[in-house]
Amino acid sequence: MSQLPAIFIIGPTASGKTGLAMKLMAHFPIELISVDSALIYKDMDIGTAKPSPKELEQAPHRLISFLDPSESYSAADFRRDALREMKEITQQGKIPVLVGGTMLYYRALENGLAILPEANEEVRQALNQQAEKHGWDYLHQRLLELDPVAGKRIHPNDKQRVQRALEVYELSGKPLTTLQQEAQMDALPYRLLKIALIPERAWVRDLAEKRFDQMLKQGFLDEVKALYKRGDLHADLPSIRCVGYRQAWQFLEGKLDENEMKERAVIATRQLAKRQMTWMRSEPNITRFDAKNYQLEEVIKKVQNFLAEEE
Repeated sequence: MSQLPAIFIIGPTASGKTGLAMKLMAHFPIELISVDSALIYKDMDIGTAKPSPKELEQAPHRLISFLDPSESYSAADFRRDALREMKEITQQGKIPVLVGGTMLYYRALENGLAILPEANEEVRQALNQQAEKHGWDYLHQRLLELDPVAGKRIHPNDKQRVQRALEVYELSGKPLTTLQQEAQMDALPYRLLKIALIPERAWVRDLAEKRFDQMLKQGFLDEVKALYKRGDLHADLPSIRCVGYRQAWQFLEGKLDENEMKERAVIATRQLAKRQMTWMRSEPNITRFDAKNYQLEEVIKKVQNFLAEEE
């Protein structure tokens, strides 16, 4: 299985990933798997910009609308499910194409997941006390001695990550880097082509506001009201923390007025897109295309060359 091909189509919110994937279906024997931590939920269609029923009929996506909003779903869960779907697709003689913008899911799928100890409040308090007494530079220096790779990668001012790396060592007896390297031994057993659609920042900023206005016109608040009225959902669930839903939920709770809801949802969308683009720009071995002006023929040629490579 290590030489079988798979394709990632990555991009920030509303960059045209689904549209590109659907176009490629006309040229290659592919099936689509969604890589989106919001699209997994049932009854959350408008606020997640889920592909329309017509689009899903033309281009079925796996791992869409299969989980109730009351349930949680981890990157490890996604990796397990995506590997299962990829195996089934390749057994059918087709190529799995993974489409979406949840970068944590892509990273977990490609690189495997380090089995890290859960947060421990007692250890964190001890580390904080050391920081208060000696300073965070002292803790960073200790990290450099215990885990030189992580110490060089993590900035001394990044207190949260310095603390977490030391906490992992205290709880496991192993450096964070060692645990991450062990996870890489379980890396994705496929040959990868990673395609990124990257829009201009100004386009993303404008699009965030237009998109939320369009969602409201489509009945987004009614969608959230239906979830709110269920009675078994609350603001701390991963589903309700999704961008847009969190702000609409706060509006329904009376914590925000309508203008505040819109403003915060737009800001959160822009911040999400910024994080997504930052990740894509730093990701190695990725082919980047302008989301607004790419030529389909160039993408098709890139896929053809990838599939023609010797295994």
